Amino acid sequence: MAAETQTVRVAAPAPVRSSDTDQRHHRGKARWFVLAAAVLVAVLMMVPFVIMVLNAFKSPQDYSQNGPLSWPTTLYTDGLQAFWERVNFPEKLINSIWISGAVAIFGTVLSLFSAYALGVGRVKGRMSIVTLFLLANMLPQEVLVYPLFQMAQKVGLGNNQWSVIIIFTVIQSAFGTYLLSSVLGTFPKALLEASALDGAGKWRTLWSVVFPVVWPTLSVLVIFFFIWTWNEFFIPLVMLTTNATQTIPVALASLQGDRMMDAPTTNAGALVSMVPAIIFFLLFQRTLTRGITAGAVK
Repeated sequence: MAAETQTVRVAAPAPVRSSDTDQRHHRGKARWFVLAAAVLVAVLMMVPFVIMVLNAFKSPQDYSQNGPLSWPTTLYTDGLQAFWERVNFPEKLINSIWISGAVAIFGTVLSLFSAYALGVGRVKGRMSIVTLFLLANMLPQEVLVYPLFQMAQKVGLGNNQWSVIIIFTVIQSAFGTYLLSSVLGTFPKALLEASALDGAGKWRTLWSVVFPVVWPTLSVLVIFFFIWTWNEFFIPLVMLTTNATQTIPVALASLQGDRMMDAPTTNAGALVSMVPAIIFFLLFQRTLTRGITAGAVK
């Protein structure tokens, strides 16, 4: 019996179009251009920080003779010590952590309650209320500070850190309500209907169904509220009138006199003041990244 022979045909590779090659080459050049632009922006953003570090370890004589852009001739650390002792930095650090942490927690909780009522509860006039929150968040602090100061004095919160906490809790929660109400406005109705069929009330639905879903967004709000409140200057300057209650940004301003400024001490104080915020950001960097990218994938 004669063996049957089979022929195997191998498909020839499709020819590469010149247009595809040009398109890949164009995309590669665009990526390198974007990378170069990002590196340039990063370098420009680091320039003020580098200048601050140089002047933080420079003596006043060296600063006055060689200017702010020169390399320090000696490692001068008296500026750090002077700032630490003059403003009582540990006390200011505790005040800033307490105020920023309280605002971050209270502001996030208040944002969740308000957004839950607007986004899931379907309050009448929802869009008007959200727009009002957005407009209130855009008001400059100079417009608000005088009536807020008078109100704090009348209710017995003059020179009290709780006045600053309450003010910034309301201010930060206005932005948080605007953001969360947009997220909860598109919340899956099937989950809400399923929880209602299981007999869950409003509070049970909030903590058992809504809260786990929006937790990444809430973690981002906590980090943002903490950093934003940490950097606040104007309202704490007006509300907190004694050294025992003031925050780090207000303490930094006290180093600058009416007619002269100790630049090395000021730069040393700014460097020390940045360290807690940088540590906080590094500790919660992964949480921030996960929270930002959580809504990108359905």
